[in-house]
Amino acid sequence: MLCSVLLVLNCQSLKNTQKSTPPTHPEIQREFRAAWVATVDNINWPSSPGLPVTVQQEEALEILDLLADNNFNAVIFQVRPQADALYESELEPWSYYLTGEQGESPFPYYDPLEFWIDEAHKRALELHVWLNPYRAHHPKGGIVSDNSLVNTKSHLVVELKNGYWWFDPSMKETQDHGIDVVMDIVKRYDIDGVHFDDYFYPYPSYNNDEDFPDDKSWNEYVENGGDLSRGDWRRNSVNQFIENIYTSIKKEKPFVKFGLSPFGIWRPGHPSSIQGFDQYDILYADAKLWLNEGWIDYFSPQLYWPVNQVEQSFPVLLGWWNEQNYKNRHVWPGVSIGRFQGEKQADEVLNNIMITRGMNPEAPGLVHWSVAPLIGNVSLQTELKTKPYREKAVVPSLSWLKQKTPESPDVEYDFSEESVAVSINKAEAEISNWIVYYKYDDTWSERILNRKRKQLILPYTIEVQSESVDSLNAPQISLLQEIQVTYIDRFGFESKASIRNLDK
Repeated sequence: MLCSVLLVLNCQSLKNTQKSTPPTHPEIQREFRAAWVATVDNINWPSSPGLPVTVQQEEALEILDLLADNNFNAVIFQVRPQADALYESELEPWSYYLTGEQGESPFPYYDPLEFWIDEAHKRALELHVWLNPYRAHHPKGGIVSDNSLVNTKSHLVVELKNGYWWFDPSMKETQDHGIDVVMDIVKRYDIDGVHFDDYFYPYPSYNNDEDFPDDKSWNEYVENGGDLSRGDWRRNSVNQFIENIYTSIKKEKPFVKFGLSPFGIWRPGHPSSIQGFDQYDILYADAKLWLNEGWIDYFSPQLYWPVNQVEQSFPVLLGWWNEQNYKNRHVWPGVSIGRFQGEKQADEVLNNIMITRGMNPEAPGLVHWSVAPLIGNVSLQTELKTKPYREKAVVPSLSWLKQKTPESPDVEYDFSEESVAVSINKAEAEISNWIVYYKYDDTWSERILNRKRKQLILPYTIEVQSESVDSLNAPQISLLQEIQVTYIDRFGFESKASIRNLDK
């Protein structure tokens, strides 16, 4: 039955209303994709101590470009390898690994951490500072200089048998100094995260398999009425430090993430099929407790073993750690991409990624140890970029810290004859990235832009290769129909969209 004139008008009105109601833009992919960049022993950067500043910066840019080009979104950069600093610090000396002489600043002067932060953010990469909380000197860290903390805070450190010096974790001044170092960075630098790895009390091999030499502090504890066992006393010292680091960061800048990457096994037999090193009883690291209590924002146990290695199986261990995640923090396992070569390497890494996505679908992610196996490895880069990392992704949000959805951004559109320039008016300090979703005909695409990027230009028309047989694969013209703009705040939450429909 045909519509009356009135009904036709009403039908047309309904169609117009439906057309003007914007469709929801495609949901942006969420995944943490990070790589460690180690400076201790010049493992990853700089390639040797004392390089010219220009060479140091060139090497840094090559690493950051590599990560950005392969759709990573975070870099975990070691800034304190041995109670020293790859940044301007009044608390600890300049690093030997940077200049070849501990305490000597770069010449011509620059601040490496500031450089890494700026360049990472230009590439839409988060920058997490990685610190070793207790290592005071590494045997490959040059001489123990006069301004080394081994000398300036000698009452806090002990000498181990194999060339290491180590802070005594049980001493309050050790904990206070460690917190001061972390908070100095948090306050002065525009970082996205703070990161500790698996070094708490030292591995036994560092001291010829002898016990940690803390008789002095232990005897003082006992004489003062302490009633914990020696193991519990050591663990309690580390526990207090971890909790205080987390609360201190959250009080100062709650959006700065605190991540931990402990040894991948808590204790043998947890779960029952797992065997291996006992970090709880040997490193005095109760990593399970830290995750249970939520004293971290993300947890990256070093699951460096193959998927099918029964006694240290990657999926079995990941599943067990997930069960310990009582506070629903992010579990982003660390994986070793350098233990295999060729096809086996790519296969294992892709399995790690897909297993993690399947087991942690709400907020997947991985940390790759380290960036080195990616450098110059075209086949592995291709496997990652054409398969699991084909599309760019945004780091998952800190959902337990802040729930309110940010308001839509103030967007400016500058129209010319052939294109429209899109820009966002938002203070850089308030956002992590901004996203432009755009639709040509019926096809949506998006661009993730770093907060320093001021503008994106979109042409009104693009050529699209037709799939029609009749067209003989001749390109067709596709028209820009709609633009939606959002931003990601520092907590990782996406704002409401600012929407612009185009009539061209």
